[in-house]
Amino acid sequence: MKTQQTPRPRSLSRLALLLAMIMSLSPLSDVSAHGKEDQLGAWYMYFWSWATEGGQDRGRLGLQGDIRYRNWDLGGDLEQLLLRGGLTYQPAQLNTKLTLGYAHITSGEFGEADDTVTEHRIYQEALVPQQLGSRLYLTHRYRYEQRFTDNPTTRTRFRYALFMNIALNQASLKQGALYLALYNEIFVNGERALADGSSVTFFDRNRAYAAIGYSLTDRIRAQFGYMQQTTGDVNKGQAQLSLHQAW
Repeated sequence: MKTQQTPRPRSLSRLALLLAMIMSLSPLSDVSAHGKEDQLGAWYMYFWSWATEGGQDRGRLGLQGDIRYRNWDLGGDLEQLLLRGGLTYQPAQLNTKLTLGYAHITSGEFGEADDTVTEHRIYQEALVPQQLGSRLYLTHRYRYEQRFTDNPTTRTRFRYALFMNIALNQASLKQGALYLALYNEIFVNGERALADGSSVTFFDRNRAYAAIGYSLTDRIRAQFGYMQQTTGDVNKGQAQLSLHQAW
């Protein structure tokens, strides 16, 4: 029987170096024009998933979701609270997970204002995992959203994300793995002219992310990193702490 590997001191020194690099990053834009950009924001997140055993001749049904608490600063000034969940299905002999889900979002104003906006969101997505070599794990995510806000205008949005997990101290991402997590996601609006007479740009936003992750068990991983979010007029940095659990 093989014993569990533990991170070596050399791996821990790499972790310290990478964390220092992540936290040294700063927003690239001129923050003097936007008060919300002159301080580091924070996102605290929990992701979960569960699936049936399935089989060679039948697909796997499951559930997945996430809870995200976002602040304009490191804590206290609510940017957004997002609650999301969906029904998943992985067809037999097809390396793709399909999801139909719903999200409830409460967004706050920057600064001392307590005003909030509520959004209801229906989404469909496909997750396609891919492995390159022995240590590079990729996931392609395609998502289509229908968005309903307090304003009667309905909007749609397309999203594509590429996630990369690079194992550092062992080949797998199982218990004891130290890994580098990277992703980039681009958002585009489904329509530019809205029903209320207003309009939006084709490009909605882009998110670029780098983090250090550690597998606490075969089914639970934690990540700490930094994300740069760019919209048409805002370029803001966010510290991120997340927990990922597969039941």
